[in-house]
Amino acid sequence: MTEFLQLHLGEGFGWFVAHLAYILLIALPLMLAVAMIIYADRKIWAAMALRRGPNVVGPLGLLQSFADGLKVFLQETIIPSAANKGLFLLAPIITFTVALMAWAVVPFADGLVLADINVGLLYILAISSLGVYGVIISGWASNSKYPFFSAMRASAQMISYEVSIGFVLISVVLWSGSFNLSTIVETQKGYYGILNGHGFNPLLFPMAVVFLISAMAETARAPFDLTEAESELVAGYQTEYSSMAFALFWLGEYANVILMCALNAILFWGGYLPPVDWAPLYYVPGILWLFAKILFFFFVFSWVKATVPRYRYDQLMRLGWKVFLPLSLFFVFLVSGFLMLTRYGG
Repeated sequence: MTEFLQLHLGEGFGWFVAHLAYILLIALPLMLAVAMIIYADRKIWAAMALRRGPNVVGPLGLLQSFADGLKVFLQETIIPSAANKGLFLLAPIITFTVALMAWAVVPFADGLVLADINVGLLYILAISSLGVYGVIISGWASNSKYPFFSAMRASAQMISYEVSIGFVLISVVLWSGSFNLSTIVETQKGYYGILNGHGFNPLLFPMAVVFLISAMAETARAPFDLTEAESELVAGYQTEYSSMAFALFWLGEYANVILMCALNAILFWGGYLPPVDWAPLYYVPGILWLFAKILFFFFVFSWVKATVPRYRYDQLMRLGWKVFLPLSLFFVFLVSGFLMLTRYGG
C-alpha cells in the first residue's frame, strides 16, 4: 500500500498517508478491544462470584462499555481549585498515549508489524517505563494527600518490578540472540521437534512465570493494585478525576494490560506461531493465534484479580526485591552459562 500511495500522492505525502492508515488500523481496533475486554473482565469476575455481570444494555450486555463511555463523556470535568491545572489534565493524556505507542513494534503475524526495528524490545521497555509518569503527575498535581500517597507507591512499585522484568528480558534476548520481536518469535520454533514457545524451555519457563506476575504488578492489577487501594486511598491517583480524564486512565490501564498479555505471548509462548509445530496449523492466520493467546492471558489476569486478595505494601516490595530480582539475576547467569557451554563452547 505504501508504494501505491507514494506513486499516486508523491513520495513524502504518500508515505505519510500510508503510515497514518497503518496506525489507525492498530489504534481503532485496539480501542474497540479495550471496550470489549472491560466487558469480558466484568463477566469473568461475575462468573467467579456466581453473579450475572452486565446483561441489560444490548444483547447479553455487550453494549455496557459503550454506555459507560457515553456516561463519562457527558459528565462535567471538575478540576480542584488547588490543583495544578496543566499537569492535572496532562497526566491522563500521558497514560493513554504511552499505552498506544508501544503497539508500534508488536508483530501481529509474519511481516505484519508497523515498525520492525532491531531494538523493538528496548523500545517497549522504554515506552512502558514512561507510563509511571502519568500516575505520578496525576497524584502530585491533584494537591490532595490520597493521590500523593498513591503517586509515591506507584513510583516505587513500577521501578521495583521493571528491574526484575529487565533481567527476565535479558534471558530471552540471550537465547534468541536479538532484540527484534519478530526474530524472538521465529527462534521459538521446534522445541523438542514439535512445540513452539520459550515457555517449554526448562531454563526459561521460570522466567515466564516471573514475567507474568511482574506484568501484573507493572500494570497495577490486583493483587498488586496498591496505587488505587480504594479501602485505604479512596481511589488513589484517580480520586480527584472525573469525566473523560478519568476514562483516559481507564482506557490506558486496559490497553497496558492487553499489551502485557501480548508480550507474554510473544516472548514466551510463540506469539503468532501455533502452539504445535505442525504444518496444517500454519494455515490458520498468525494474528488469530496471537489473539487467542492474548485472550488466554487476559483470562489469567482476571482470574487472579477475582480470587487473590490484595498484597500489603511491604509484601509487594519484598516480592520484587528479595524474590524476583535475585531469581531473575540467577537465571541470567544460568542461561548465559548454558549457552556458552553448548552454543558457543566450540
